[in-house]
Amino acid sequence: MKKRCALRALELIEDGMTIGLGGGSTISFLISFIRDAKRDVQIVTPSYSTAALCAAAGLTVIPTHLISQIDLAFDGCDEVDQSLNALKSGGAIHTKEKIIASLAKEYILLVDETKVFPSLRFNVPVALEVIPEARLYVAEEMKKLGAEVVERTSSAKDGITMSDNGNLIMDAYFKPTPKLRELNAQLKQTVGVVETSLFYQIATKMIIATETTTKIIERDVENGI
Repeated sequence: MKKRCALRALELIEDGMTIGLGGGSTISFLISFIRDAKRDVQIVTPSYSTAALCAAAGLTVIPTHLISQIDLAFDGCDEVDQSLNALKSGGAIHTKEKIIASLAKEYILLVDETKVFPSLRFNVPVALEVIPEARLYVAEEMKKLGAEVVERTSSAKDGITMSDNGNLIMDAYFKPTPKLRELNAQLKQTVGVVETSLFYQIATKMIIATETTTKIIERDVENGI
């Protein structure tokens, strides 16, 4: 399904474009397809792994800070609802991913059907990038919002997981809620929170792959859905 999804994404890519690429296995397939199709594009990415794969494939990678606009950006997610709101918590690079999403004319999620739900289930936490000095304050504020909060750690590193920007990664476990707009606002208004992995009304399209086909869903921007 991931290969099928990546192939559908390739159909949208034209020579001369600047393309944003996130991380994950579907993006890895897309990189290979871009190489094989000999698309003349330049790539920006928040992911070191993706940058390395692009370089190995002979694709041009440029720093995000040199770009003011991206034609298309593609990324995966942990789960997404039918209004294209998504949780992207695993990689802990959501701040840089949102920068690329903001630069892109189209921000397109690549998913298989197992990750699409009528509403977000919050099977994964909302990852928060937090300024270290605000660590305890943010934890208390998240508890007031009903979340269980843990500081992210990794077996590959001693201590708390840090973002590329030198901030802490904290995981806030919320119960499913229909009030995503309010939750998104509360998270972003919390002093010390740099960004969150809740992508609320950011994606413009998603490509969904099933066992037999793919389809493209567009967000209803006019009605705020």
